[in-house]
Amino acid sequence: MPEQGNEWLAKSSVLTVDEIIQVASVAAAAGITTFRLTGGEPLLRPDVVDIVRRLARINVASGAVDVAMTTNGIRLAHLLPDLIAAGLGRLNVSIDTLDRERFRALTRRDRLDDVLAGIAAAAASDDEMTDLVDFALAHDAEMRFIEQMPLDTEHTWNRQTMVTRDEILSALSTKWHLEPVPARGGAPAELFLIDGGPARVGVIASVTAPFCGDCDRLRLTADGQLRNCLFSNSEFDLMPALRGNDDDADVAIERILRACVWSKLPGHAIDDPGFLQPARGMNAIGG
Repeated sequence: MPEQGNEWLAKSSVLTVDEIIQVASVAAAAGITTFRLTGGEPLLRPDVVDIVRRLARINVASGAVDVAMTTNGIRLAHLLPDLIAAGLGRLNVSIDTLDRERFRALTRRDRLDDVLAGIAAAAASDDEMTDLVDFALAHDAEMRFIEQMPLDTEHTWNRQTMVTRDEILSALSTKWHLEPVPARGGAPAELFLIDGGPARVGVIASVTAPFCGDCDRLRLTADGQLRNCLFSNSEFDLMPALRGNDDDADVAIERILRACVWSKLPGHAIDDPGFLQPARGMNAIGG
């Protein structure tokens, strides 16, 4: 995201905890069993522990739902004990580099120590790929690389300069033997055993090897919009159902959820000459 000039949401347009839980409860009743808090940065919400706690209390036929989170890790060391106690089951930490100056250049913040502290508490540049995997292995974690996607606020993404899945795997293969893990299903990451396992590394190749045909995910933005694809140019507005006077709000929410699912396109068409980058950058899509 840009260092300056960001447009921030008005507080009144951001979903309350009650509204988030209402949508999640309807979704769970309709068959959704996993909820991931991401962003943006979810740990910036002062009520994030309460959100996790209330999500974890939602029950489905198989028991409690699975509550996961993706974070940049800056506030993780401070909040992790409360998040675990609240019911957080899985955690992804985003880290771009282990080099301090490179971290500062990429994130525009000198906060590498905070991120490393968060990773320790939880126990991309291509020339650092093996270092990052070694770092993950040392912390009993699983490293996942994500191809750069056309979701930058400044719309400077260039297919020709991005690091591709094949380039990532080629770099990693100089140090380890990688064996594909079968039965990926609808998961975004393609996983590989490192030197026979059990350690694994993943690649999310949304651009060069999209998994659209198996995608079963929806995203609820902080301002109450449903998206059925990160690259969608349309959204489904839940705010009228959440903040209207309809006694059957849950019915309306489920109807919108199902309409969003049925409107999923067969692919994001990044390689199509007519592809239009979404107006919202990734930092504003959140979820």
